[in-house]
Amino acid sequence: MDTNEHEFISLQTNLRVYSCVFVVNSVMKSIEEKRREFRRLHESGCFAIPNPWDIGTARYLQHLGFKAIATTSAGFAFSRGLSDGAVKRDDMLAHIKELVDATDIPVNADFENGYADDPNWVAENARLCADTGVAGLSIEDAADRKESPLYDVDLAVERIHAVREALHDTGVLLVGRAEGFLVGRENIDQVIKRLVAYSEAGADCLYAPGFKERDHIKAIIECVAPKPSNILIGGPIGLTMKDAASLGARRVSVGGAFARAAWGGFIRSAKELVEKGSFDELKNATPYDELQELFNH
Repeated sequence: MDTNEHEFISLQTNLRVYSCVFVVNSVMKSIEEKRREFRRLHESGCFAIPNPWDIGTARYLQHLGFKAIATTSAGFAFSRGLSDGAVKRDDMLAHIKELVDATDIPVNADFENGYADDPNWVAENARLCADTGVAGLSIEDAADRKESPLYDVDLAVERIHAVREALHDTGVLLVGRAEGFLVGRENIDQVIKRLVAYSEAGADCLYAPGFKERDHIKAIIECVAPKPSNILIGGPIGLTMKDAASLGARRVSVGGAFARAAWGGFIRSAKELVEKGSFDELKNATPYDELQELFNH
């Protein structure tokens, strides 16, 4: 090997090293920026935070101009042929990181119950979730979605407090979720009591899915004010983004609704083919060229 060739190889090696350092630093800075931007979004106004379930849907939502996105445990589980709640922790962490790495907007993680009952283990798992680069994560007070048990209020509060301590220097926004009404175990007064307790324990944003009545939603939002609230609109319940803003909500998510909408089109087309041997449902399919152009970069 002559001197020039050796110098060229050395230069290539150095450039690769410098490139790696630059990329790492850029990613770290990008994560910090996204976390700051996510917190700013919660300071005023009302924004939509839709829920993709894979890289393609995440990038499309960013393409449309949404300011942030949130993962959906249900949507991802269905894409893996599993029921909601059946995805293992490490698989969910890999999925969350995949969406964070694929987009340039803040990502909020639907982190279910933190994949543990004990506050210390929930805190450790939350740290692992923060390491994916998320801007926010939610912790639920229901152990699973099969038997739908709720944690005792004191334990649920301890869990939120432990996660808050674990995230205190990360800038990650913590969402405290009260599942009691959604799973049919608690009324609105009990849910409000929990939300207030979660707020006092350190939750930055509060969320009680399952409510559809305006008076209920307004009462929940007001009980935790001035902290921001997330409301779930997973179907045509007669509310718009303008309505959500007028009620005082800071953000609106759709949960697994977009994933279910996609499944609806797929199921209708598949059933039509097997039952009728026809293809009329495919008239609603997105054109190949449109998707090709979107992802050709």
